[in-house]
Amino acid sequence: MAEDYPKTVSELEQRFASEAACWEYLCGLRWPEGFVCPRCQSAQAWRMGRGLWLCRQCRHQVSVKAGTIFHDSRLPLRVWFRLMWYVISQKHGVSALGLQRALGLGSYETAWTCLHKLRRAMVRPGRDRLSGAVDVDETYVGGERPGKRGRGAAGKSLVVIAAQHEAAAIGRIRLVRVADAAGSHLERAVVQSVEPGSVVRTDGWSGYAGVRALGYVHQVVGPAAALGENLLPRCHRVASLLKRWLLGTHQGAVRSKQLEYYLDEFTFRFNRRHSRHRGKLFYRLAQQAVQIDPVPYARIVRPQPVGAS
Repeated sequence: MAEDYPKTVSELEQRFASEAACWEYLCGLRWPEGFVCPRCQSAQAWRMGRGLWLCRQCRHQVSVKAGTIFHDSRLPLRVWFRLMWYVISQKHGVSALGLQRALGLGSYETAWTCLHKLRRAMVRPGRDRLSGAVDVDETYVGGERPGKRGRGAAGKSLVVIAAQHEAAAIGRIRLVRVADAAGSHLERAVVQSVEPGSVVRTDGWSGYAGVRALGYVHQVVGPAAALGENLLPRCHRVASLLKRWLLGTHQGAVRSKQLEYYLDEFTFRFNRRHSRHRGKLFYRLAQQAVQIDPVPYARIVRPQPVGAS
């Protein structure tokens, strides 16, 4: 399926004025080569209307929303589409309260839940890892707390930042929350974020000592972790922007157990910061929304093990 998306908000409203138009669009995104039954993999089916298909082989009835972030949602797809457009059109993101007011949603909880579901859809399944030269460092996210600063700080969440080199600028990034700065956690974050064979640049923290054995070209840019504050400027720039975004858009009201959702959104926005077409961002978000598993409310509010996402 060729990339097909509205170019303006007016075109969005005109094109998706009915539920049927939204169903048709999602069908094209979910099954670009034609319908495939999720139960028996048959391509033979009858269209039943309202986004429903009946498999000719196993008689399984399939909704285009089933198994996606729209699964069991009571919101009309027309509202979801307007919601997605509004979210991607705000340069610095939007809070749940701002979304509720802008779209006239019935409750703050509805807006909050929709935002978190969309944040999960901002991570493309099977996305490429970073490659080439990549700087890796950590930062602590959370409110000001008394006590120890730096690695081992109490009461904050540790986030590993991987920033790809793009000439003298910052290319794509990855953000991974980890339990602590132990080698096993940092190495897992590197493997999750960076393609083997790439050049990984870190400071001299001992937690990165095993990176070379994992198949990377490891470059230490400082002899000791204490010297590393300005040694990895790309990572420090990303850390600064992340904290400013959390404090500005979300007023610092990000709970630790939902931090991964916000990291996903920041990564999505940062990696597409040069995109000139809001419609293409809408297309990517809608495309990924039908590729990921449902995100029920109970899963969103339940604390997840760090590094599980």
